[in-house]
Amino acid sequence: MTFKQLEALYWIARLGGFAQAANQLHASQSAISKRVHELELLFDTELFDRSQRTARLTEKGEEMYVLAQKLLAQRDAAIEQFGKPGVVERRIRIGVTELTAMTWLPRLVGLIRQHYPKVILEPDVDDSLKLRDKLRADELDLVIVPDTFADSRMPHKVIGKVKSVWMCKPGVVPATGTVRLHELARQRMLVQGNSSGTGRAYDTWMKEQGVQPADVIVVSNLVALTGLTVSGLGVSYLPRQCLEPLVAAGMLAVIDVTPALPLVHYVAMHKGEHRSALTSSIVMLAQECCDFSRMFQA
Repeated sequence: MTFKQLEALYWIARLGGFAQAANQLHASQSAISKRVHELELLFDTELFDRSQRTARLTEKGEEMYVLAQKLLAQRDAAIEQFGKPGVVERRIRIGVTELTAMTWLPRLVGLIRQHYPKVILEPDVDDSLKLRDKLRADELDLVIVPDTFADSRMPHKVIGKVKSVWMCKPGVVPATGTVRLHELARQRMLVQGNSSGTGRAYDTWMKEQGVQPADVIVVSNLVALTGLTVSGLGVSYLPRQCLEPLVAAGMLAVIDVTPALPLVHYVAMHKGEHRSALTSSIVMLAQECCDFSRMFQA
């Protein structure tokens, strides 16, 4: 029994077909079929029900799938523990929010490529809620999200923080000194909504302050939110440092509001059973390069 045979069975069952497994393993479909056939001959039992149009495991196939999952995980752990970082070959699916993608994600990718040149990265940019759900469904290996979505069942580590402030197009809110939050709430507010970690954090915080905006537009996309704020449609909470160029250019104005918005902490989160030396190393690299202060970092 070989790891290649076990990989073939594992990915067929995981992805639902021989063609999908072949694509995942960069092999031909005939090679994948041959590996499964070898396993079936070895144990003299059918692992897939060929009377079905889809790749459905038999009862013995289910048992073999569970075994394959354990053995492949042990193999990967052994390679990471005893092999040199430069020879580790893995696919790592990392989920990040739009703000991370627009600021320090390129630096993280660069560091991972430097330390693990054979690791294949698959970044996924989405809102915090969807990223958490993808992690739960084993569609991602690691996600970096606001700690609003931290889950006690999944280990997480704080890697950075974001300071946001209220902004608007110059002139939308008169620059007459400090504005109280309940006064600002009379303006049209552009917010990120509950699928966003930042949006959920600030929605909860405003309710704690006893503030309920009367006119709200939910904008889940950060670029769109910034653009609508620049256009003068309303006021919004936006990351202060990375948008400094727009403030300096006179396209956005910072509103002095009391009480000030709280910091939003970002965490790296993964499923407990999927913890590995490689995952832990990537979390450390994320802590090292996490920097929300500038857009499009090289």
